[in-house]
Amino acid sequence: MTPRHSETEGSGPEEPVVVRDRRRVDPQTGEVHPPAAEETPAGAEPVQHAGPSLGDSVDEAVPAASDIEKQLSERTADLQRLQAEYANYRKRVDRDREAVVQGAKASVVGDLLPLLDDLQRAEQHGDLTGAFKAVADKLVSSLERSGLEAFGAEGEEFDPSIHEAVQHNTSPDVKGPTVTLVMRRGYRFGERVLRAALVGVTDHEPGDAPAEQPVDPPVGGELPLDGSVDEPGQQ
Repeated sequence: MTPRHSETEGSGPEEPVVVRDRRRVDPQTGEVHPPAAEETPAGAEPVQHAGPSLGDSVDEAVPAASDIEKQLSERTADLQRLQAEYANYRKRVDRDREAVVQGAKASVVGDLLPLLDDLQRAEQHGDLTGAFKAVADKLVSSLERSGLEAFGAEGEEFDPSIHEAVQHNTSPDVKGPTVTLVMRRGYRFGERVLRAALVGVTDHEPGDAPAEQPVDPPVGGELPLDGSVDEPGQQ
């Protein structure tokens, strides 16, 4: 037993026992303790966390932000260009669709023009009466609502783009080429001329030139006004 006691005494002074309270809440007061700083053992170097310094992070963040802005502007320009192309495509499709519809309507109305000519002749001869007249009026009204327009009437100014002249006269009663006879009406559907009007045209004709005024005879030996002098022996 004695040697063991001597070994204990010769080992030197014992290290003090350190008790650290790592509780966040004080059990007596209920207060929250601040987190304890990690202690670095004696003789050990402080641990440095790997990571870029403040200067390095700023230098790298600026080029990254500029690249993002450049890509954003490029994508925005592409989107705007795509939207403009799509809008133009929609307008072109709508325009072509409307042209096809108007062309189909004009073709159907063009096939009915001989029927309208028969109705016009029947009306001129007084045969368009009763129920027949009521049906004809409904047909003409429906075609006019669809866009059909008749032209070619006496007194209109002659227009070679819509009038086809088959007769020509002259008269001083008109100031220029004027439609004075309508043989067949013309029709247009919207801006499209389906058929030109057959007309007779009267052009302006100048009137007769005014007669020359008579020269007054000489009175009392005076010379005539035209300056002529009778030679002797002439009456």
